[in-house]
Amino acid sequence: MGFHSQVITVFGGSGFLGRHLVRRLAKTGATIRIATRHPSRAGFLKTAGAVGQIVPIAVDTDNDDSVAAALVGADFAVNLIGILAPHGRITFQSAHVDAADRVARIAAAAAVQRLVHVSALGADEASPSVYARTKAQGERAVLKAFPGATVLRPSVMFGPEDDFFNRFAAMALYFPALPLIGKGTTRLQPVYVGDVAEAIMVAGDNPSCAGKTYVLGGPLVYTLREIMARVETETGHRRALVPIPWGLATTLAGLLEWLPNPPLTRDQVALLQTDNVVPGGANGLVELGIAPTAIDLILPTYLARFRTGGTPNRRQTAS
Repeated sequence: MGFHSQVITVFGGSGFLGRHLVRRLAKTGATIRIATRHPSRAGFLKTAGAVGQIVPIAVDTDNDDSVAAALVGADFAVNLIGILAPHGRITFQSAHVDAADRVARIAAAAAVQRLVHVSALGADEASPSVYARTKAQGERAVLKAFPGATVLRPSVMFGPEDDFFNRFAAMALYFPALPLIGKGTTRLQPVYVGDVAEAIMVAGDNPSCAGKTYVLGGPLVYTLREIMARVETETGHRRALVPIPWGLATTLAGLLEWLPNPPLTRDQVALLQTDNVVPGGANGLVELGIAPTAIDLILPTYLARFRTGGTPNRRQTAS
C-alpha cells in the first residue's frame, strides 16, 4: 500500500470497523488521526503503531471548525460514522447525512486527495427504513461535495466484536427461544469486517476507484432462519426458533424502544423487510481484488466462548 508518510483521518475510527482499519493502516507507516467524540475510548488503538503514530482526537461532527481541524494536512480521509438507532441528540439525519456532508465538503475545501465514505448495502431513498433512506441521502451529499469519493456499501458485518452474531449468541446462551422476525425469510449476505477494512485500503490507494460505488457482501447468502441455526450450531445451544409476524414485531419493537439500548427498533423491523444482498452486476470485493471470506472460517473463532463452560468476553465498545 502507498500510505507511507501520509496523514490519514478516520472519522469514527474507534468503532467495530474502525479498529480493524486502523490496525491495517498502522502497518503502512502512515500517521493516523482517529476523529471521534470520545477520544478516550480510542486509546487502546495507540499500541497498534509506533509512539505518536496513532492519535485519537476529539471531533464534533456537528461543527465545521472541529471537522476542519481534524483534516488539516490530511492526505486521505475515511468516514465510518453510522448508527443503528438514534440516541440522545444523535439522529439518523445528523449522523448519516449532516456529518457525511460536512466531512466531504470540508475535505474537498482542504484539498484532501482521497475520500472513502462507508455507507450500507440497502441504502435507498425510497426505503421504508429511515436508516436506509438517510444512508442514501448521505451518499448523495458526499458525491455532490466530493465527486471523486469512493462509496462502499457493506452488508451486515461479522467479526469478533460484531453486534450481530454476538447478540444472537448471547440470546441463545440466556434465553429458551430465538426470534425469527418476519418468519426468518429475509436474505442476508454477511461480509467479514476484515474484508471491508481491506476494501477501504484498496479504494484509498487506487485512483481508479475514485467516484465509484462498491457493494460488499460475503461469498454466500443466508436467510435469517439459517443464520439463527448457525448460531445454535456454533454455541451448542439448541433453542426454539419462534416466528414473529411483521405486525407483531413492529409492535414489540415499539415497546422495546423505551429501553436505553433497545435490542430491536421499529426501523430495524422495516429494514428487515427487504433482502440485504449484493445486486447482480454491482462492483464488489472481487473487483477490488479481494476474495470474500466465508463465515465458516471466522465464526468458530469467537462464538465458541458462548458454549457451555465458556466465558463470554466483555467486549470493548467505542464510537
